[in-house]
Amino acid sequence: MTVTIIPNDKGNPPGKLADAELHFTDGPLAGLKLVGFAVWERRTGGGRNVTFPARQYSVNGERRSYALLRPISETSLNEEVRESVLRAYAEFEAQMVASAG
Repeated sequence: MTVTIIPNDKGNPPGKLADAELHFTDGPLAGLKLVGFAVWERRTGGGRNVTFPARQYSVNGERRSYALLRPISETSLNEEVRESVLRAYAEFEAQMVASAG
């Protein structure tokens, strides 16, 4: 699996740095991608956050979301994906700084 970063050049919504996609390179998912990830600047303090693909729905007028990528049993797997996306964004950011300098 590789992570592809698509920068948010528009600056809208505020705080959104990039979209991210997981591209599968091996196994039965080879040649497919999972979209819907986003890298955000944290609102409080430094650091970055990753949001996962989700579908929104309404219950009695209240907006809720349903995570599309969920662990079967090992809850730490989401953290591994989050770290992979953050690493890919850091590498992308470093390349942008190097090419601008």
